[in-house]
Amino acid sequence: MRNFISAADAQDIDGLVQKALSYKADPFKDRSLGAGKRIGCLFLNPSMRTRLSTQIAAQNLGMEAIVFNVGSEGWALEFEEEAIMSGNTVEHVKDAAPIFGKYFDILAIRTFPSLKNKEDDYSELYIKQFIKYAGIPVVSLESATLHPLQSLTDIITISENEQKKAGTKKPKIVLTWAPHVKALPQCVANSFSQWVNQWGKADFVITHPEDYELSEEFTAGATITHNQDEALKDADYVYVKNWSTFKDYGKVYESDPKWMLTNDKLKLTNNAKVMHCLPVRRNVELSDEILDGPNSLVTQEASNRVWAAQTVLSEILSGK
Repeated sequence: MRNFISAADAQDIDGLVQKALSYKADPFKDRSLGAGKRIGCLFLNPSMRTRLSTQIAAQNLGMEAIVFNVGSEGWALEFEEEAIMSGNTVEHVKDAAPIFGKYFDILAIRTFPSLKNKEDDYSELYIKQFIKYAGIPVVSLESATLHPLQSLTDIITISENEQKKAGTKKPKIVLTWAPHVKALPQCVANSFSQWVNQWGKADFVITHPEDYELSEEFTAGATITHNQDEALKDADYVYVKNWSTFKDYGKVYESDPKWMLTNDKLKLTNNAKVMHCLPVRRNVELSDEILDGPNSLVTQEASNRVWAAQTVLSEILSGK
């Protein structure tokens, strides 16, 4: 693995899952793998779980992790080629990235979409420019369209729970849109769809109100319905996430509270486990009764972020 940007960088998802679970059982078994190595974690946007879990994962492998908040601690970066830098940007990525390439062995980057221009956001210019100019492996800590570390974590969490069951039946996984108070990116929903489809070991259904379709680039292969009750029937896992509109980009058409998952809706499922990437707006996206109840996997899911990150860093360090 050279870079980790999307599911396309994961040639063997089940192999990554088993490696992650082995790290969960023995976190320090490869403590010498990253000895003398540094990872630079660059944040253009806020983070909590992604930031902390990546630092812990690097330290478990013996790496030094250096965190840099670009927006508040560094110069405003320019990413466009042939830009005339007479505005607010002070330093071009062409000048900054090669320096990061000298300082670090791996570069990890987090950025969000603007939700203003779909073409710009979906071009993934920021992370592509770092890959182009840094000269070292690049890991996405979330980009304009995808969140691969979160999605690997989600597959790890589902697999971990499936291993406790008897039988060989494919689980039914439902990704359901949820209400929110503002427009959010499609990153997590795109990425989860991409990873579940590539994994190929589940019956996958996506449900959302009309006009909230995601890009078919990521959802092709899933069953899509606007009827949440129909989607939830016999589900084994329900992944809850809000996203804004894709076609009429970045809009909020509705925030119908009827789409919030509750225990009554959970009765339609096969006693489904409930997942969310966090942070979550309680009693807007998800009810207290779900989050604090026995079906919630959110804490297990968030704790598995460490093992997902450790697996990816290990693959890059070992050149696999």
